[in-house]
Amino acid sequence: MLSYRHAFHAGNYADVVKHFVLTELLAYYRKKDKPWTYIDTHAGAGCYALDAEVAGKTGEFADGIERLWSRGDLPEPLAAYVEIVRQFNPGGRLLFYPGSPAVAMTFARERDSLQLFELHPEDLRMLRRTFSTEPRRVHVRGSDGLVGLDALLPPPSRRAVVLIDPSYEVKTDYSHVVATLDRALRRFATGCFVLWYPLLARAESRRLPEQLKKIGAGSWLDVRFRVSHALREGFGMFGCGLYVINPPWVLPERLQTVLPWLVGALGADDGAGFELDSHIE
Repeated sequence: MLSYRHAFHAGNYADVVKHFVLTELLAYYRKKDKPWTYIDTHAGAGCYALDAEVAGKTGEFADGIERLWSRGDLPEPLAAYVEIVRQFNPGGRLLFYPGSPAVAMTFARERDSLQLFELHPEDLRMLRRTFSTEPRRVHVRGSDGLVGLDALLPPPSRRAVVLIDPSYEVKTDYSHVVATLDRALRRFATGCFVLWYPLLARAESRRLPEQLKKIGAGSWLDVRFRVSHALREGFGMFGCGLYVINPPWVLPERLQTVLPWLVGALGADDGAGFELDSHIE
């Protein structure tokens, strides 16, 4: 949706959960010498200045990455994610937050590649500027990633992490992501697909996890992270979920060691918590 800009939410708790899991996946993929492809259907601007007008307007990073920034007791897997954020803040102050493409780029070797989609004209301009020095490894497309994904599958590398992260401001986004994942899995059965989704009181959000399981992936992981009770008025996000198809077999155990700590660090009330379901073949 062209009215949506991720800069308003950069570095919030949902970004922390999403990018922590993304770092776990890419670190696993990097262990092998074989090249991999990262595909982002909603790439955003790539990197965000937290003191800029857009991010500063909401200040959501204060309840996300900022809560971890000065902690000396980070669990080891989470510390690796925070260290990536530190690479974008060499002065030691938290001024910039890397979006998903920038996080992925920190793992990319010369033989790896990024395929990025973005529709918002301003974010597209910033995304192209961010990766202007990487024309060979990074390909930016000003088009709808849910539509364009099919043409990229399977990638030449036959190894890929695909992040699907729409705004969900339109109700049809929910049915579109299910259909997109269904098609993608048929084209590329061994790909690692990561779908981010909001936890909301609305029916579409509540039904989504069960609809995803009906796709029939052999291996999957579904994590739902809450920072509070569901809002009484029924509006607003109280948590987020990640549905991962073909996750590494070590991922459930890694998350079980970190998420309880993260709930304590990011939770807003006694409704904070998480659920983790998985089936790994």
